[in-house]
Amino acid sequence: MLFIAHDLRVASVIASRVVVMQGGKIVENGSVERVLAHPQSDYTRALLASVPGLSWERSRREPSRDTALHANLPKASQLPNDHISLFVFDQYAPANSCNLQKNTGLTRANQKGRGMKYVVDTIGGPAGGDAWQAAVTEAYFPLDTEYRNRREFSGTLETFSLGLVSVSKMRCDAVSYRRHRRHFLNERDASLLITIPEISEVNFSQGSRTVNCGPGGFLVERGDAPYEFWHGKPNALWVLKVPSSSVRARIGSAERLSALSFDATKGIAALFLDTVRTTIGHVDDISEAAREMMGRHILEMLCLSIVSDDRVLDSSISSIRAGHLHRAEQYIRDNLKNSGLGPQAVADACGISLRYLQVLFQDSNQSINGFIRDARLELCAEELMSVTNISSVAEIAYRWGFADQSQFCKHYRTRFGCAPTDTRREAASRAGRASTSRERH
Repeated sequence: MLFIAHDLRVASVIASRVVVMQGGKIVENGSVERVLAHPQSDYTRALLASVPGLSWERSRREPSRDTALHANLPKASQLPNDHISLFVFDQYAPANSCNLQKNTGLTRANQKGRGMKYVVDTIGGPAGGDAWQAAVTEAYFPLDTEYRNRREFSGTLETFSLGLVSVSKMRCDAVSYRRHRRHFLNERDASLLITIPEISEVNFSQGSRTVNCGPGGFLVERGDAPYEFWHGKPNALWVLKVPSSSVRARIGSAERLSALSFDATKGIAALFLDTVRTTIGHVDDISEAAREMMGRHILEMLCLSIVSDDRVLDSSISSIRAGHLHRAEQYIRDNLKNSGLGPQAVADACGISLRYLQVLFQDSNQSINGFIRDARLELCAEELMSVTNISSVAEIAYRWGFADQSQFCKHYRTRFGCAPTDTRREAASRAGRASTSRERH
């Protein structure tokens, strides 16, 4: 069982173990009696000294009026012996740091190749829904949550990293998630969520579309626009988090994918779902390089599943023109490594005039050369974010059709707001933090 709090008095009342975090890192870990009575970290001592009001000993015997809610929470001695309650507090952590400590009690399995597992049990206290909201926010992005009973909500959430693709497996009570504009105003990287329900139907509303999806299908959700997602019954879900840029580099704009439900009972879509389940079933036994490769494979299968549906064609133009545009875009994506790729080569390959090709791209508010350049940049960024890719920046740029490295760096900075080397350093740093986190837990 997991609790998260900044109030050390709450921790002293109901926790059996305490983990103290500062700046997203664990600085102390031990039994509640040891940590609160004999703190080893200067940061823990500072937290204890900063608690206002009553002394610790008195607050544990006589909770003050502002901690009256303690009377409704179970004591550690009242919890089952096979549960461990963790309180995590990080009062001064930076805004972008991780304030959530994952459950590493009895429910923890072999974490080799995995992300983390979150467990929220029904405890009759106020932390059930709060803990779940913290877990889904860390696993995906900031969201608001609503429950039929916030106190008694329970669920489990496991996350798995497959390079570009993050996969999670959750089982939980009925819940509603809302993503508001304030949640993504400062986000630089947009993501898509792909939800695969396993037990009962899920519902989704974004923009002017409302759709439901049952077992045997999957649902596409844009994370860079407000939405509401809910299921009214207990459910089990697979959820994939995929960079929008990676989908855009393969099948074009992700905007037209919002709130679409796909049948996955046959064909490539059924194979896509089976691959997700099978990959996670074997994730403990494969190397980091293999996990990254399978993440790319799953991404490719997802994109193939999506483009096999005629609804993803651009509906703002006629079906014939949309078909021609789609064919041209796909030819470009298939030939990005060809340094000689240009407007005339695309027109010739598609059997249309250069002028007609230019009009098609103008109607979709883009230029041919700009489309080619941006698609190449997206794939270069993918390779730079790969921790297993040992190619130099120049080699990656050349492989994707950039003959001039200085021009590549200029276009890359314009597109992403940073240098190619910055992307590579950030990826290495993120991988290092994830590895350290797994070792600690």
